[in-house]
Amino acid sequence: MRNEGGADGRIEHMNAQTPWLVVGLGNPGAEYAHTRHNVGHLVLDVLLGRTSAQLKHHRTCTRTAEVRLGMLPGGVPGPKAILATCESYMNVSGGPVGRLMNFLKIAPENLLVIHDDLDLPAHELRLKRGGGEGGHNGLKSISQVLGTKDYHRLRIGIGRPRAARTRRTTFLRESARRNVPNGMSPSKMRLMWSKVSS
Repeated sequence: MRNEGGADGRIEHMNAQTPWLVVGLGNPGAEYAHTRHNVGHLVLDVLLGRTSAQLKHHRTCTRTAEVRLGMLPGGVPGPKAILATCESYMNVSGGPVGRLMNFLKIAPENLLVIHDDLDLPAHELRLKRGGGEGGHNGLKSISQVLGTKDYHRLRIGIGRPRAARTRRTTFLRESARRNVPNGMSPSKMRLMWSKVSS
């Protein structure tokens, strides 16, 4: 996993006395449950599977669970964290996240948002603090409600859909065919098509 962004991307001052809010972004409903864009929800499922905690409805239109993250030296329970998902759609996550942070009195620097990223190769992880939202509407909503971008994000790469790349290649090939000058040999046509589809 690569660190990037403000404060060199590190999560600092994490200790047993510092509560953290970890929000996994995604969309509600069975039709979205196992889609790539719901990777934030899927990560929380993994974390919850390592504890006996379960997400429960919270009055801020979120679902939350309190956990301890691992163990510190000497067998001391690790940092306290509130795992959360929003009951709203991802693009309007800011309202529920902001209300939950106010309820829990969590500062932006103790917020970690886990989200999908189309511009990263599948399974690649990037941890950053602050910076832009990369066109992610869920992050934009959170930044707008909080009035700051100074919170942590864990970007999880899902890659660009293969179908979109295939459509682009098909479009380029068809464009090349339509614009082939009369008399061009088949070998030159194949060479041109190989260039536009590479």
